[in-house]
Amino acid sequence: MKTRIRELRAKTGLTQEELAQQVGVRRETIVFLEKGKYNPSLKLAYKVARALDSTIEEVFTFDDEDLA
Repeated sequence: MKTRIRELRAKTGLTQEELAQQVGVRRETIVFLEKGKYNPSLKLAYKVARALDSTIEEVFTFDDEDLA
């Protein structure tokens, strides 16, 4: 999984901590999401996308290998 969280977060001026508070997770979760080390639930992906004023598809992309 690849994400654009860091890029979109910078564009909106949010810190990792602020984004974490908005979506109801710990900052460490945002770190793991940004590194592609954690696959979010659909609900969390939706919250992150909304907080970043984007769609889920704009924030998260999956390779075919990720979907196997």
